[in-house]
Amino acid sequence: MLQMLHLIGLGLVLLIPLTNPLTSVALFLSLSGDMSREERNSQAMMSSFYVFLILIISFFCGEVVMKLFGISIPGLRIAGGLIVAYLGFRMLFPPPSAHKILEHKEGEGAKVIKPATQNIAFVPIAMPSTAGPGTIAMVISAASTWHQVLDYSEWVVYSSVIATSLILALILWISLRSSGMIMQRVGRSGIEAISRVMGFLLVCMGIQFIINGVFELIKTYSGA
Repeated sequence: MLQMLHLIGLGLVLLIPLTNPLTSVALFLSLSGDMSREERNSQAMMSSFYVFLILIISFFCGEVVMKLFGISIPGLRIAGGLIVAYLGFRMLFPPPSAHKILEHKEGEGAKVIKPATQNIAFVPIAMPSTAGPGTIAMVISAASTWHQVLDYSEWVVYSSVIATSLILALILWISLRSSGMIMQRVGRSGIEAISRVMGFLLVCMGIQFIINGVFELIKTYSGA
């Protein structure tokens, strides 16, 4: 039990700064401005579930999948950087009709058609905002090296990984559920401002991911 608590604590210390739930809350606020309370709660629950799945799959299957498809850690970082940068540009320069409500007039009455709710749970909230390239790379690296570093039994390590993933998913769920109170205080204009700021930060983060991936790629092949 002490070994399990030690591993859970170590995992939380390493992964909470990488997952950074507060960043996910800001992004969630900027993308869910037109959603109802029920829709936001549903997206928050799905995001937490996806984060749990990503962490578990990355630990138990990540190395195998990457070897199977010939994906390297630098490639993962660069791909994640491109996705983050693209999402940032979309938030900085949203399409003109993205948040408009269409009206279809029929006779004397007017029928208001609300656009379908955008599914933001997996992309970008769960990945790459919460479980991004850095988090996935850290989990895969831990999965491939824990045999050499730790002298713990497999069931202790595996149970600790599941428990740590559950705790991180719970932290994200609580953080996203609190976004409703933040939204009431900030208002629509504040959310739009947050969206622009987060868009700029996401572009910067995406470019930095790409830079890190390129440097790591150069380092890998130059040392080979």
